[in-house]
Amino acid sequence: MARDFLEEVYSLDSAEDVHQHYQEWSHTYDETVCGNGYAVPRRCAEALASFVDDQSAPVMDFGCGTGISGAELAKAGFTSVDGCDISDGMLAQAEKKEVYRRLWAIDSESPISVVPGAYQNISAVGVISVGAAPISKLDMLLELLPLGGKIVFSYNDHTLQDAEYMSRINEFVDTGAARLLFKEHGDHLPGIGLEATVFVLEKAS
Repeated sequence: MARDFLEEVYSLDSAEDVHQHYQEWSHTYDETVCGNGYAVPRRCAEALASFVDDQSAPVMDFGCGTGISGAELAKAGFTSVDGCDISDGMLAQAEKKEVYRRLWAIDSESPISVVPGAYQNISAVGVISVGAAPISKLDMLLELLPLGGKIVFSYNDHTLQDAEYMSRINEFVDTGAARLLFKEHGDHLPGIGLEATVFVLEKAS
């Protein structure tokens, strides 16, 4: 019986488990998610593009995986996209898509080696979620943005059931750290009936 990587992702317990899972999934990831109508990369790219005037400004595609998100950013008009991921296997697949200026590996347990303000815009498609990166990564990414910088990300239905994830967004907005520019629920993986909410935040303080 073929291994169901998609089902397993929601039961991963540790950063090491997440890394190993995506490493092993890298060769069949595109087939699995695209076969289920993977919609959220396009939705995120189009949402970010609608709030960005200068699409030549560098974008960091955090947790870029096999590069599906980067390809959609390119289609939406972004011309300088860099990607990073915890899985070398995923990065090898992303490189084949030829949409990134630069790709590099990151360690999920360490701070990301990016100079604050280097990226005016950040994309984190399906990354900050149950079975992937913890909510603390959203804090880290917001800190990397300059004032007025924007981040697009998504929470799938599994993640929306965890109150901590939504509470963090509300805290950013309530304290004036960020402005919520966009929030829309819609398709994520329609092939399995899974939806997601796409958010765009602008750093405000």
